[in-house]
Parts: sequence; C-alpha cells; structure tokens
Amino acid sequence: MSRIGKQLIILPSGVSAQIAEKERVITVKGAKGELSFNFGYEIEIKTEESGALRVEKTGKTSLAKALWGTVRAIVANMAEGVSQGFQKQLELNGVGYKMNVAGKKLVMSLGFSHSVEKEIPQGLEVSIEKNVLTVKGIDKQLVGQWTAEVRALKKVEPYKGKGFRYVGEEVIKKEGKKAGAGE
Repeated sequence: MSRIGKQLIILPSGVSAQIAEKERVITVKGAKGELSFNFGYEIEIKTEESGALRVEKTGKTSLAKALWGTVRAIVANMAEGVSQGFQKQLELNGVGYKMNVAGKKLVMSLGFSHSVEKEIPQGLEVSIEKNVLTVKGIDKQLVGQWTAEVRALKKVEPYKGKGFRYVGEEVIKKEGKKAGAGE
C-alpha cells in the first residue's frame, strides 16, 4: 500500500482545485498561475469536506498501484507551485566560461569553438547574477528538466571542477597524474 498515496493534499490558502471527472483533468489555480494535469482512469481525485484533496485508486491492477502515489505527488507539487513556485540554481565555473540571456534564449560560451544557445521555455523565468544561473517557475517538472538539460551541456569535470554544478553540490576532485621519478 502506498504511503504517499494515502496522504491528503492540503491546499495552501489562495489555491483552488477544479476536477473535471469526465475529462479526468484536475486544474489548480493560485496566485502565481494555473496548472492542469490529466490523471489516469484507474485513479480518482475527491474533494474532502475540509477542502483537502484525496487521491484514491479505483482499479486493482499494478498500474493503479503505481499511479496512486505518483498522481498524489504531482498534484501536491502543482498546489505548491502555483502558491510558492520552484527554483533551481546552477553555478558555472571555468576560465572564459560565460552566459547571458538574450531575449528568449540563454547564450553560453563553454569552451567550444562556437557559442551554445538554449531556448528558454514559456513559463520559466531565467536570471543570471555573476556566475549563478537561477531558473524559476511554477511547474516543478519543467524547472528541473530544463535545468538538467543546461547542466548536461557542460557537466562539472572531476579534475579542475570546471563546468555547471548545482549550487551547494559537492564535487569530489580526482588527483591528476603525478610525474614519476625516472625509471
């Protein structure tokens, strides 16, 4: 039995949820925006008297068991996103490595023969302060996915620590080759 699926989703103040049973869509509205999610046919979302939401599985299949906790987590993240939002930060280290926002694109100089451009999706707010890239948005999946794609362009390398790393991420540096005493 899913421990996460059993928990109620308590909506923060100023957040409302509408459930369209026929279309199997839940829409969560808050101060920062609106998000929708299409949940599966083996799952039901009900509104409690207290205003909280309860996710229940209707089927007895393994798919229903798998989706139960997942749908609950997604809806809880939607409620948090429209009230507070999500944020991820990347730090870029390396001599000559630069980045800036030009319109709806992030332009980076990462030591390649050409500059790398990455399109900023709608719904994300990107800002750069010194060498720290801050990505903000209401959709947790979109914020995390886009940040991971940017990080994958130049992952931190283990010898000198150059490249993108999450702020606060510990990178264990490897020892380089040592000069041997003549053989």
